[in-house]
Amino acid sequence: MSDITLSQLTLMKQRGEKIAMLTCYDATFAAASSAAGVDILLIGDTLGMILQGHDSTLPVTLEDMVYHTASVKRGNAGSFILSDLSFMTYSSPAQALYSAGCLMQAGAHMVKLEGGGWLGETIRQLTRNGVPVCAHIGLTPQSVNVLGGFKVQGRDPQQAKALVETAQALEAAGAAMILVEAVPVSLGKKLSDAVTVPVIGIGAGAGTDGQVLVLHDMLGLSLTGRVPKFVHNFMHGQMSIQDALKSYVIAVKEGIFPAAEHGYRE
Repeated sequence: MSDITLSQLTLMKQRGEKIAMLTCYDATFAAASSAAGVDILLIGDTLGMILQGHDSTLPVTLEDMVYHTASVKRGNAGSFILSDLSFMTYSSPAQALYSAGCLMQAGAHMVKLEGGGWLGETIRQLTRNGVPVCAHIGLTPQSVNVLGGFKVQGRDPQQAKALVETAQALEAAGAAMILVEAVPVSLGKKLSDAVTVPVIGIGAGAGTDGQVLVLHDMLGLSLTGRVPKFVHNFMHGQMSIQDALKSYVIAVKEGIFPAAEHGYRE
């Protein structure tokens, strides 16, 4: 496929075309995923749990992220590459600039960071320096100890209103994409309607502009056996991993996934 750009992703939102994103950590799966039509490859700090066996994303280093971003870059054949800024690598705008520079030089087209309105100045600094930013809101795994665990966010009306306002503030600061995790289905739709940039959901219902899953989850692989509510095993009934990847893309594009059973209620 032709190279996916940020401008194309924004046009997809405007046209109502769903965006398919998957995590990816190596060259082989980058090649397979891009060939299957995945729009965005996310080098997520989830690699801390999926590849390294940790119980959270917190131990992942910037060096880890650079290594895996470069690996994905080598195998990619046209997908947009989004890389996470790992825990404590963007605690100040200056540190964020350095960290983002390392990821962009490794092959990222955009960086993702977790947090709320306090990230405004950091996002402005990054965008001024030519670094596109995706803001991750809702359940933010790097803040798991503050949140008290992996819990659904925005169920309270005041919390939901605050998340919408946060999304708008982050867009105003320059965020060109928003990822929202583990919120009620109705809130996922409200967030997508509240901003002009693409909103990608994971456990946020079908009303967002696109979907993302952890690659290993959608292939039915789990170290712990605990499968989040929003996950579907796309390997089921397929003859190959490539078929599963294509099935995921089709399901997202056609609005088949996520279904009602994958979402959270208020």
